[in-house]
Amino acid sequence: MVMSSLASSSKLLRVPVSPAVALWQRRARATLRGLALPTLVLLVWWAAYRFQWTDSKLLVPIGQVWDTAQRLSANGELWVSLGASLQRQSLGFAIGSLAGLVFGTVLGLSRWFDQFVGPSFHAFKQVSLLAWIPLISVWFGLGDPAKVAFLSLAAFFPVVLNTFEGIRSVPRELTEVARVFAFTRWQLIRRVVLPSALPSIFTGVYLALLYSWLATLGAEYLLTSGKGIGNLLVDGREHFWMDQVLLCVAVVGAVGFLLNLGAAAVEARLVRGRGARR
Repeated sequence: MVMSSLASSSKLLRVPVSPAVALWQRRARATLRGLALPTLVLLVWWAAYRFQWTDSKLLVPIGQVWDTAQRLSANGELWVSLGASLQRQSLGFAIGSLAGLVFGTVLGLSRWFDQFVGPSFHAFKQVSLLAWIPLISVWFGLGDPAKVAFLSLAAFFPVVLNTFEGIRSVPRELTEVARVFAFTRWQLIRRVVLPSALPSIFTGVYLALLYSWLATLGAEYLLTSGKGIGNLLVDGREHFWMDQVLLCVAVVGAVGFLLNLGAAAVEARLVRGRGARR
């Protein structure tokens, strides 16, 4: 009797949690779970040098990487390199995504264009992205124009494919209802086709964002002219500065994580916005 009364009293004393706080708590727990493995890796890394488990030159102590980060941050080299890489990635992503959205939309809406251009496009997409670098370097040189062209290609293909698939996957029932209401072709595209294809289009843009960042490192690694985080990585490799190499790898991973986080937040906002309008 006493135990049951205490249990009921504890339930009454619980403070109700708002949906926003509950969502924040779930995200915080998910973030902590996600940080468990990186934290474990850092601990093992630290312990390997603290307890002298290894003296390999291929892996340097965490403190040395941290000192290199402070040095490159203080003299501005890290921020200049990272800024140059992000600038190229943003420009290539914007050009490739916009071109891919237009091309994919026309490819999805026009059966004639699909039959005439589609087979050639599907053949070109099978070519490895790295195979374009020799041709791009001949056409554009080794500077920023060549790198931006390469990044535009990296962003172009996923946007085209997902836009095309999204438009072609619009349910037939929706188009039939639009014809019943005598929608014009523009109204059909604007009110039915594009809203239905939006999730697939956003998936293409999301992939283009990630692919263009990965391609940034490839472009700077192979087209070594100019500043960039990839060039900083190449310098570390050539001089066997493993602290600089590991720092660049960590920076690349952190930027990729932030890009993924930002894209997921934008997608969630768009989904909530579409749900609210419905």
